[in-house]
This record gives sequence, structure tokens and C-alpha cells, in this order.
Amino acid sequence: MGMSQARLALLDGSTFFTTNGLGDTDGLEDGLYFADTRHLSTWRLTIDGAEFHLLSVDTPQYYSARIHATLPSVSVGVNPTLSLRRERIVATGVHEDLHLENYSDEERELTLELALGADFADVFEVKDQKIGSRQVTTTVDTDTITVGYRHDGFTRATKIVFTEPGILHPAGVRWAIRLPARGTWSTCIDVTCTDNDGEHELRVGHGGFGLLQPDMPQTMQQWLDDAPVLHTMFDPARHAYRHALMDLAALRFHPLRGMEHSVPAAGAPWFMALFGRDSLITAYQALPFHPRLAATTLEALAMVQATGSDDFRDADPGKIPHELRHGELTFCGRTPHSPYYGTHDATLLFLILLDEYERWTADTGLIQRLEPAARAAVAWMRGPGDPDGDGYLEYRTRSPQGLVNQCWKDSWNSIMFADGKVADPPIATCEIQGYAYDARMRTARLAREVWHDPGLADQLEQEAAALRQRFNADFWIAGRGHFALALDGGKRQVDAATSNIGHLLWSGIVDDEHAEATVALLLDSKMNSGWGVRTMSSADHGYNPIEYHNGTVWPHDTALIAEGLRRYGHREQAAELGVKLLEAAAAFGYRLPEVFAGFQRKGDKPVEYPTPSSPQAWSAGSVLLVLRTLFGLDVEDGTLRWAARPAGFDGPMRLENVPVRGRRHTVEI
Repeated sequence: MGMSQARLALLDGSTFFTTNGLGDTDGLEDGLYFADTRHLSTWRLTIDGAEFHLLSVDTPQYYSARIHATLPSVSVGVNPTLSLRRERIVATGVHEDLHLENYSDEERELTLELALGADFADVFEVKDQKIGSRQVTTTVDTDTITVGYRHDGFTRATKIVFTEPGILHPAGVRWAIRLPARGTWSTCIDVTCTDNDGEHELRVGHGGFGLLQPDMPQTMQQWLDDAPVLHTMFDPARHAYRHALMDLAALRFHPLRGMEHSVPAAGAPWFMALFGRDSLITAYQALPFHPRLAATTLEALAMVQATGSDDFRDADPGKIPHELRHGELTFCGRTPHSPYYGTHDATLLFLILLDEYERWTADTGLIQRLEPAARAAVAWMRGPGDPDGDGYLEYRTRSPQGLVNQCWKDSWNSIMFADGKVADPPIATCEIQGYAYDARMRTARLAREVWHDPGLADQLEQEAAALRQRFNADFWIAGRGHFALALDGGKRQVDAATSNIGHLLWSGIVDDEHAEATVALLLDSKMNSGWGVRTMSSADHGYNPIEYHNGTVWPHDTALIAEGLRRYGHREQAAELGVKLLEAAAAFGYRLPEVFAGFQRKGDKPVEYPTPSSPQAWSAGSVLLVLRTLFGLDVEDGTLRWAARPAGFDGPMRLENVPVRGRRHTVEI
């Protein structure tokens, strides 16, 4: 892969700009995206009709890049005397500076051209590569090109302003430049985006390249300074921790107008949006490090909790949403993401996070404010979440555009039998029952201690105990010695061996007689690749090491499993799994991708998955959860507890400034 083919992605909240290394669009998916719409689909710079030759690209921040390039005539012994510096910052829109320098003693005449265009494609169309044609209007002024689009009340526009006069036309701008000997030429370009709320100002600071007026309560530096400090001789942990903090900062955005605080988007580039499950799990992973993320995530999701039933959007009262979008397809009601509620675990994870947040922060004010949302979530769990009333939560989409699978493995073929047959809905996956058990136990504690409702607490604990007993009987497959992945529409056990059973340990639903066998299966080489736990056993018919949910390794999945092993007293094995994940992070430049291939470990690097999101929120969060597992961190009865001795590798580890219930602590093992 040549340098110009290297991908460059700059983020600012839910705005992102993807190009090649030169900063030009050259792929079907490239462009500037604002609020789920592509506001620039073409952005290409040429000199005398040819593409520049890339020398280097540097990204000082997740929202800025500095690109150095020269003439395409470069070869051995031929050193061009002209250089280009391109400085770009994504800040709601884009600010880009172009600088040409002539290093020769002769005047140069040249033509610089910027081709530009906007197709206003919806992010879903680009992702699926089914882009509809739109009637776009372009107006050209002395220094401004404006591309606009309107349809059925949906309005978008992209305005491009140039400081240096050139020949402007609907498809771009051409500058005829006379560059003196040893001289320079520069121009500034501002790109602003307009939607139904009007034009959104650029947040570019003055006084030099790369200064962004922060849209966040904390700048990147404040965010890093506010996090606990890790001291360890284990390099993968130290570097992956810093990278994870930076990625989580980069993925923060404001999902709802008027929200002061930010939540983590799921991942770049296609999932820069509010997600229920992803944001809740990420916030859970980050609790001992940045507890504020949990508060804002809970508040944001409570604001869009469903109040009624809607088949098109798979909504029922009390349900926490899956995904919220703002593009044209959603605006015009052609997709159900306004928001879409097709997730059967987010409502349970909401209750789990609510309790864990209170343990770490003592913020009973938020727990009281969200009491109505929590009670509505409990009512959903007891009612619409269990359509046939058998005590297990099962899902089946009611929407023509709904997700067939509404667990975390939400691809169409993720719930299959050991022989490779895909299960028929309605489907009750095992880990969702585990979450429902945990949600009841945790909400009972909040009901008793914060809402002063012992009656509800007793009821929930009784329901949880009954569920645990039934689950261990109904989901256990005696002949195979492990829990079923799910019960299908005919209440048959879906018998593939999968990583889902590891989440059962995390939730605490597994009884003692089944715990050892569950641990043994997860750590067996058919499940454990040596880098992490496979989503499906290599012994089952549906296994494929590069199938999205049937054989790959997902960092967040393995991190939750490691935490489950620790919950059941298997600290050494939990630490070993966590260390393997940190070693995988080191092999990927200290950034864990969304997913990687499930091939058995050979050599120093896991095999890459073809199209992972990166950065991705719950993969970054996995590093934080692994650190919690290694340190053995828990808050019990208002007190921070940790392990007495290190597990997983030699040498001491220290974590300074851990925020617990209004105070900062130092933890050392």
C-alpha cells in the first residue's frame, strides 16, 4: 500500500472526513460527513493536471492533519523544487490551508486545481453502496461555491469560501499561479455545513494551525489529565491505556441538541451516532477511569426511551433505543432510525450501568432523577420484552427494515446450531437472560437503598432467584456440557458453543455446578485463539475465523469474559486473557480494532479482519476493563477493593487518582 493509498480519517464529534493520505477523495466511501449526510463527496487537488506525490502525513490531533507533498515527477536522482503543505482541521466543518513553496532560483508558472462536489448521500446509502441520485444545485460567487439540496422538507448545503481569488466554476476552482524564485503562495479554504437548523459555524481557534475551539466540557488534555495515571513496566498496558483514553476522547459527541455533556459514539467511520448497547457497555468499561461518561450516557438514553409501541421502529414502552440517526432516509421516514429500538439488551444494560454508576460515584441525585426511566425499563423487562410470558426475554423484529437478531451479535446468521443451521425467531439468547438476572439484582439494590421501596426490591430478588434456577436447568445442554447459545422459536436449545456463555459469568447467573465446565470450555483451544475468545468454537460447523460473529475475536467480548472469570474466582485465568488482549493491542499499534480474525495464535500479530471500525468505542473501553480485571477493582459497600497481588505478569502496577465516591485513591499491587 503506497502512502497516498493510506487512509486518513479526521473526526470532530459526529462530523468526520475520510480521504487517502494526500487528503483527496478517491474511494466510494470517502468524503466529509455531517449529521449522517455526505457534505463533500469530491475533494481532489492537482497540479498541472496531475496528482501530487505524497511525502508524509501527520495527525497531531484526531481532528487535524498536516500533509507534505511534492511534484509527481519525483524519482531517483530527480528532486522536485516545489513542495505543497496541506493543513486540515475538522471542526463542525473543515478549515484547510494550502501552502506552495518554490525552492528554485527560477520563477514557476503553474495551475493548481481543486475539484469539489457534494452528493448529500445518506450515510446508510454509502455504507451499503446503493447511492440514489439527487437534484443538487450549485451557485458560484466571486469567492464562494455553495452546493445545496432540498427534498420533502429536508435541507442541506455545503458552502466553500476561498481567500485567494481564482477561477471558480460549479465543479471547483482553478488558480493560475506565478510563483517567484524562492517564493511562496497560500490560500485558506473554509467549508461550512447547513442543515434544517441553519448554518453551523466553524469552531477554528485563531493563532496557528490545529487549534480547535472545544465543543466538549473538557479538552483532550484536560480529559487525559483527569484520568487515573497508570504506572507499570508492562509496555503494552501503558501504551494501550493512553491510546484508549485518546480514542474515547475522539469519539465523544453531542447526540441531542441542547445536551451539554457528551457520550461515546460507537465507532468510526460508520457508527458515529448514539447507540444504546455500545454506549452503555463503553460507559461501564470506563467507570473507574471516567465515570462522567456513564452519567451522560444514561441521561441521553433516558431522553429517547420509548413511551409507546411502534412496529416500524420495534418500539415498546420503556425500551432503550438501539440507534439514532439524522440523515435524509431517517428524516423522511424511509428508515426507522429516529430512533430505532431493535435491541433486546440495551434496556437491561441501562439498569446494570445505573447501579454500577452509583457504586462508583455515590451520585444518588442522578439515580433519583432517572427512577421513572428505570421503573419503565423494569416494566419493559417484565412485559413486552417477554412477548410469550414464559419468563425468558425473546426478540423478533416487527419491522420490514428491522434487525433479525437483536442481541450484540446482530448479524442475520449469528444464532446458529452446531450443524450450521440458522435458528428461527423468536429467539431468547442466553446472555440476555443473564443480563435480565443481573438487572433485577442491581435494581433491587437501588430500590432498597435509594428509592426506599423495599417491596419492589423483594419482588425483583425473588424473580431473579427463580430465573437463575430455571435458566440453569433449561439452557444447560447435558450432552455437550455447556449452556445453549439460545432457545429458538420452538424453544429448542440452539447448541453451538459460543462466547455468549462467557457473559453469563459476568452477569452472575451461572450456578456453581455449571461454572467450572463453562470456564474450561472458554479457555479450551477450540474457543481461545491465544489472542482472545472466539465468538464461536472452531469445532462447530458454522465456524469461520473471518465471519463477523461466528469465529472472529471481539475485544469487548473477551474483556467481559475475563471479568466474568474474575467474578467466579478465576483470577489467574482472567488476567491471562486480559494480557493476551493487551498483547494484541500492541500488535495493532496499541489500538484494538472492533474485531480481528479468529485464527490460532502464531507469531506476533493477530490476523486482521477485512473491514473493522477503528477507532471503536467498546474496543478502546476493553483496555480499561482489562486494567480493572488485572487490578481486581470493585466498589463494595462504599469501599474500593483491589487484589493483593498481581496476576498475569511479573512486576508491580500502580494506578493513581482513581475516582471513587467523590475522592481519589491510589491502588498498588
